[in-house]
Amino acid sequence: MITIQFTKVARTFLLALLVFGTAACQRETKPQEPEKEPTSATLDANEVQLTAAQMKASALVLAPTTTAMRQTTLTLTGKIDVPPQNIISVSVPLGGYLKQTELLPGTRVERGQILAIMEDQTYIKLQRDYLQAQGKVAFLQAEYERVASLNLGKAVSDKALEQAQLDLTSQKVELKALRQDLELIGINPDRLTLATMQKSIAVRSPIRGFVSKVNVNIGKYITGSDVLFELIDPEDIHLSLKVYEKELNMLAVGQQVLAYTNTNPSTKYKCEIILVSKNLEDDRSAEVHCHFEKYDRNLAPGMFMNAEIALADKQVVVVPTAAVLRYQGQQYIFIAVGKAKFRLIPIAVLEEKAGQTELRIDKAVTGKQIVVAGAYNLLMALKNVGED
Repeated sequence: MITIQFTKVARTFLLALLVFGTAACQRETKPQEPEKEPTSATLDANEVQLTAAQMKASALVLAPTTTAMRQTTLTLTGKIDVPPQNIISVSVPLGGYLKQTELLPGTRVERGQILAIMEDQTYIKLQRDYLQAQGKVAFLQAEYERVASLNLGKAVSDKALEQAQLDLTSQKVELKALRQDLELIGINPDRLTLATMQKSIAVRSPIRGFVSKVNVNIGKYITGSDVLFELIDPEDIHLSLKVYEKELNMLAVGQQVLAYTNTNPSTKYKCEIILVSKNLEDDRSAEVHCHFEKYDRNLAPGMFMNAEIALADKQVVVVPTAAVLRYQGQQYIFIAVGKAKFRLIPIAVLEEKAGQTELRIDKAVTGKQIVVAGAYNLLMALKNVGED
């Protein structure tokens, strides 16, 4: 009985050794699987992870961003404008027929230059009335002095003296009114005599400038409310610039401006900001008015111009222009966010020059390693992964 039990135990022990031995042999002889190489995968829509093989094939070059102090320039567009006080409408207060004029739009005129000759019977009547009133004043003046002398001796009453004085004063008022009417139409009352009476008057230029509009023709009757010509005094023309809301706070009265035309950009005109409007239009823009340091006859109202305004020094991020990608109307760069992992981020470009691009200061860019060569290859890898 004991022998049989021992034999069963031995058999069980030997079977266990056989099982464990077989398992051990299987573990020792099972070939070890090779370590998997990481494959391209995106963590989000703007990140890409490259494999070692892809990194080698893409020939990427990384470099850190740098910062610098730069004087930024704001470029605006606008046109030459004229303030209302420098636009002169020429008319004839008493009206009349236009007899002569040689003006055309654009004609330059001097102060006091004859613009037109007008004719009308009204001018003759006004001169006649003035000369008659002048004679009456002389007569009534003598009459008043005679009555005053008689009143001293009580030869005439005080009432007669008062009436003489009233008549003289009334006629002087009439003479004064006629005198001013003559001055309005350009006739000098002090030089008016029977021999110098005239049926025509000269319309003279009140300013030195040029003609912008001619509204009449020879023989036309002009009323007192009609405008014959429109003149512009160019000595105070100014530049009106259009600036949008986000840039409005960058500008102030007194800032210097360099303006130039599209046809001759090499010629710069110095200006100074004299007014910054705070009234925004529907497109969120406002007007900035600038005064020209020196008037140039080549500048005409309505002419379109460009302007450059130097702003205060500010810190910017500088990256090689080769690092900047243009994709679907936006500009981007790739920054390194891990081993062989990169993120595509949008940037705000301020200026490009001499192979360098200046960006606005941004925590997402400042001090980061960026892709400066092979960026477009990386963009293709990102697009291909996104499409898988």
